[in-house]
Amino acid sequence: MKKNNLLFAGAIAASLLALTGTVFPHLQPKENNLTAMLQKKESNLTMYWIDTEGGGATLIVTPAGESVLIDTGNPGGRDANRILAVARDVADLGQIDHLIITHWHIDHYGGAAELAKQMPIIEVHDKGIPETLSEDAAFAERIKPYRDMTVKKRTLLKPNQNLSLKSLAKGFPNLSLRLVGVDKKFVAVTKNSQAGNDCATTTDKPIDTSDNANSLVLVMDYGPFRFFDGGDLTWNVEKNLVCPQNLIGTVDVYQVNHHGLDQSNNPVLVKNLAPTVSIMNNGTRKGCGPQTVTTLRQTPSIQAAYQLHKNIRDDAQFNTQEQYIANLEENCQANYIKLTVAPDGKKYTVNIPATNHQKTFTTKSVH
Repeated sequence: MKKNNLLFAGAIAASLLALTGTVFPHLQPKENNLTAMLQKKESNLTMYWIDTEGGGATLIVTPAGESVLIDTGNPGGRDANRILAVARDVADLGQIDHLIITHWHIDHYGGAAELAKQMPIIEVHDKGIPETLSEDAAFAERIKPYRDMTVKKRTLLKPNQNLSLKSLAKGFPNLSLRLVGVDKKFVAVTKNSQAGNDCATTTDKPIDTSDNANSLVLVMDYGPFRFFDGGDLTWNVEKNLVCPQNLIGTVDVYQVNHHGLDQSNNPVLVKNLAPTVSIMNNGTRKGCGPQTVTTLRQTPSIQAAYQLHKNIRDDAQFNTQEQYIANLEENCQANYIKLTVAPDGKKYTVNIPATNHQKTFTTKSVH
């Protein structure tokens, strides 16, 4: 008897369920809306510092899913493969929408042609390829793969130019990636730039005639969040960015210039930018210059100084705390550093996935 009652109750339940979809269709969830809700995924501005053993490779993915790669490390396959692994397997990209080359040294453009063979590069942005380079007798031969690589478009960058990025969905802050300078010519980020502080506290170094001094200077703003990338800009030219007028203002994140070498990272620049976080794309024996590390330590605004590698030279006292280092061993796993900015731009989190380190910072309210 109990079995018959259960069967009868089941039949009534099935009938009511069918009626819900026929007599009362407004009670039935709409499949398309439900699917959209399940598939909806909040997208953040995300950045990756990829290990190229003391070269440059910074990947930015916007909330629209658009990608910007700044520099490509060295030739030889290793660095292109590492960039590919992060772009394809971590960031889930199928192409690089924008490739920016900051200057004509091989640890910045060298991996581009090899990457282009493995992943489509849509638009390349640079300051124009010279025929020769005084500090590199083999430049004409070395640049050939980059010059000949297959891309859809090439664009010549000029100061005060904004990269043409996709508009973000309603509710997201404004996003801009602006070329503040190239070939020692700079423009102000804001109309009301202020006088630089402590401009007389550092002395110039011998004039740098290499292309490092001609590096692109990029500033990215995402709502209140601001990021600075000066390529391999060097000491005397760095000072011109903040003295006599501070053309940049302050920033949240400072990519340490020139891999942390002491030819760069003039204290007057770093202290005027007043970053909360610094990130150094150094190698095991390249970067972490004593002057640079001292400057970072003595900059009151810096709450965390990150490094891609631990300095394993004899002067290993010039390192940040180990929790902020992505790769502690010389024979490393090419661990990357990741930064995620909240959708409103008011907070950002830096993490090293391989070590489970994670730390969240509050964005400056005024720059």
